[in-house]
Amino acid sequence: MRILVVEDDHLLNSTLCYNLSAGGYKVDSAKTKAEAAKYCEEQAYELAVLDINLPDGNGFTLCRELKEKYPDTAVIFLTANDMESDMLKGYELGADDYVTKPFHISVFRKKVSALLARIQKQAGGETYDDGNLSIHFSEMTADFLGEPIAFTSMEYRLLKVLVQNPQMVLTRQVLLEKLWDCDRNFVDEHALTVAISRIRSKIERDGSQYIKTVYGMGYMWIGGRIK
Repeated sequence: MRILVVEDDHLLNSTLCYNLSAGGYKVDSAKTKAEAAKYCEEQAYELAVLDINLPDGNGFTLCRELKEKYPDTAVIFLTANDMESDMLKGYELGADDYVTKPFHISVFRKKVSALLARIQKQAGGETYDDGNLSIHFSEMTADFLGEPIAFTSMEYRLLKVLVQNPQMVLTRQVLLEKLWDCDRNFVDEHALTVAISRIRSKIERDGSQYIKTVYGMGYMWIGGRIK
């Protein structure tokens, strides 16, 4: 998932971007309202982290403009103010959370992780993004670190079933029934084995593993673990 960090304090900006990038997110950094607006003209973000006090404006105005263009973008406000009126204003503009400086970076990362996980769940499983692998099932597009990946329609269907059931062993019979919606006796099981192998060859790189074979049972989506 892609995150925009808008914070004029250079050290805090760098710290936030470093820690979010380390968490597997794609992060863009802006230190002014104008710079942030330019980023938003070029692409959408799942999350914007906005400082309220900026050199050329304020986070409230930026939030309003951002929400008008991308209503689904989540917003977390950063501020040195702990005034209730500021918090209420932020929530009225559609903010999802509000963090008062100073704060522990580990707590901030947990907030971001929980918020983005909730967003992904609400999307109904139509997208998957772990910062490296990105899949849009409804559009049938995918990329790995920005490099497009070509999946067949069956591979997309198989991926969606796996992604929607993470950390769960799916037997070959269950997969065949979900994919073809018919009795497994009328399906060539070899096609399933080949599809799993092809998907792995496209997404499992640099020692990462997305699909685990549970011998004698089936397959499990484990989401990019390092072997």
